[in-house]
Amino acid sequence: MRAITSMACAMAIAILACGDAGAAEKKYDTGATDSEIKIGNTMPYSGQGSAWSLIGKAEAAYFDKVNAEGGVNGRKIKFISYDDAYSPPKTVEQTRRLVENDEVLLLFSMFGVPTNTAIHKYVNTKKVPHLFVGGGGSKWNDPKNFPWTTGFQPSFLTEGRVYGQYIAANHPGGKIAVLYQHDDYGKDILNGLKQGLGAKASMIVAEASYEVSVPTVDSQVVALKASGADIFMNFTGPKFAAQAIRKIAELGWKPVHILNIPSASIGSVIKPAGFDVSQGIISGGFLKDATDPAMAGDPGVRAYLAFLEKYYAGADVTATGNAQGYVMAQTMVQVLKQAGDDLTRDNVMRQASNIPNFEVDMLMPGIKVSTSPDDLAPIKSMQLRRLVGERWQPFGPVIDATSGP
Repeated sequence: MRAITSMACAMAIAILACGDAGAAEKKYDTGATDSEIKIGNTMPYSGQGSAWSLIGKAEAAYFDKVNAEGGVNGRKIKFISYDDAYSPPKTVEQTRRLVENDEVLLLFSMFGVPTNTAIHKYVNTKKVPHLFVGGGGSKWNDPKNFPWTTGFQPSFLTEGRVYGQYIAANHPGGKIAVLYQHDDYGKDILNGLKQGLGAKASMIVAEASYEVSVPTVDSQVVALKASGADIFMNFTGPKFAAQAIRKIAELGWKPVHILNIPSASIGSVIKPAGFDVSQGIISGGFLKDATDPAMAGDPGVRAYLAFLEKYYAGADVTATGNAQGYVMAQTMVQVLKQAGDDLTRDNVMRQASNIPNFEVDMLMPGIKVSTSPDDLAPIKSMQLRRLVGERWQPFGPVIDATSGP
């Protein structure tokens, strides 16, 4: 009897020891525990960029879904999202609050090129993962100098390059007028356009910029029309994109009209501008259209619509920002799943730098999320689309947006 008791005690001790060893394998940095993962974010919930805030709202709803289903590896996500009004000084203030007061594990989907530029050095110095920046700046893919930052969508530089290639091939005798936002966002896509045009960059006959603080861009559109251009590049934010579309119609100008991805939302831009005056506009894209009847049986679209119905009631299905927030949140959850019980900032960054061709519900067919330590650009492909009726109609092949002219 004593021998059996001794054996039982030995087995119990061994089990406890194994349990302790398992517990010891869990590794945490600030912002992570056995029960919770803190994720920080800033969004322009107010101000000139407020149309983009749908991204943050969709992300919050998706994390609610994840938490309702048990969390990630048993941990609930605490998503802390502050309004920065698309103001770089405010972004700096709110980011310091997230890192130093809220003590988040990581920063996710911080929106805007100028706003993220303001915190770029700070978060890399602090070695805080700065994941899936909500803005296509090419600077987010610089693992040598900024190894703690990753982008998400095709960069504005490469988006512009695709448009340049398209124009050079399809409208080689045209004259181009460009309206762009006077910051890194607008300058990046303009530079990409010139790269894509290559030897045909002289096709650009007029450029006009605007500050986000101005009330309208009507005067810029009038000046660009006067240049004699027959191709109009609309590299603007949502509010100004809608204004430009309406002003072009008012002037009776009928150029080939190319609109950048951040302002290609049906719900936030095209509908307010007017479907009647928006027909034929061309844009790039990487997200599926949940309203397209041809996609009705697509499993990813069906999952997205079910998510909206249950966790984001009243969401505008036509708004691109909602789909983008959903896709970005899905990718963030994938990184946390890969991280397992090693929720250190080093490991989170390691996983974000090693995403192997992840398929996400609402990405266009043929487009996947993929990163490596030497390439922190998750999405590198896009497809051109033309507005027909009330939806975007893709045409041509999926294009590797990192390819040269």
